[in-house]
Amino acid sequence: MAVSRRTFLTFAAGSAALLGLTSCGLVGGGEASGTGDKTIKIIVTESAPSQEPTKIAQKLLAEKGWKLDATYVTDIVQPNHVVSNGEYDANFFQHGAYLEQFKKDQNVDVDPAFYMYSSPAGVYSKKYDSIKELPNGATIALPVDTANNGRALALLDKAGVLKVTPNKSVIRLSQNDILENPKNFKFVEVDQQSLSKTLPDVDAGFLFARLGAEIGLNPDDALLFEKEEEALPYINIIGAKPGFMDTEKGKVLEEAYHSDEVKQVVRRLP
Repeated sequence: MAVSRRTFLTFAAGSAALLGLTSCGLVGGGEASGTGDKTIKIIVTESAPSQEPTKIAQKLLAEKGWKLDATYVTDIVQPNHVVSNGEYDANFFQHGAYLEQFKKDQNVDVDPAFYMYSSPAGVYSKKYDSIKELPNGATIALPVDTANNGRALALLDKAGVLKVTPNKSVIRLSQNDILENPKNFKFVEVDQQSLSKTLPDVDAGFLFARLGAEIGLNPDDALLFEKEEEALPYINIIGAKPGFMDTEKGKVLEEAYHSDEVKQVVRRLP
């Protein structure tokens, strides 16, 4: 199993396509959105897979006379609200499934502006070396947010240690869909940014690859890990208000994030 599972994706015709990005050069000159505003405000999650590409994008944009004003946060709720209300132009912290569910729950006006990379995940443990070793009554940590809650359940079902509602989209799965739990696993729901901190206190836990990397774990250490095709609903995106990609700000931001320089850095990330 490869340690690096980050696949770049471009946003074309409203759908994701598995394509290697090419550097096409930043748009230069002219006025941003016809107003002379050359500052793009973006709110970004405080983790290397988002920070490092952003810093490179800042440098590339600065060379073309643009300022990428980035704010780094650990919060996964406010970034969509502040883009929706116009405080920020864009955000970089979430995958498509999370945004889809968040829009239903919170009624925010944010769409995928363009795609970045896949974000696979798995079930890890600090105490056990295989899923079969999990004891009766084992405690397993799950993400509390709806869009990610069922991912571990789907993996446990596939491994044959749990049964969930068949033929239901993983994005919609929850504990309510558990049909059979022969080992009486207990599940605790945790904010996704805290899952890596929770792992030592539970028997197993669901982690995004990037969170696992932050505590020295890679996909080969996982008890169960998603295949690339299983992670397709969880492609990381840049989010923005509808119409943003029709502006010069949107175009230059995509070109910076889809540059060869960013591509090379993300390939080295876990």
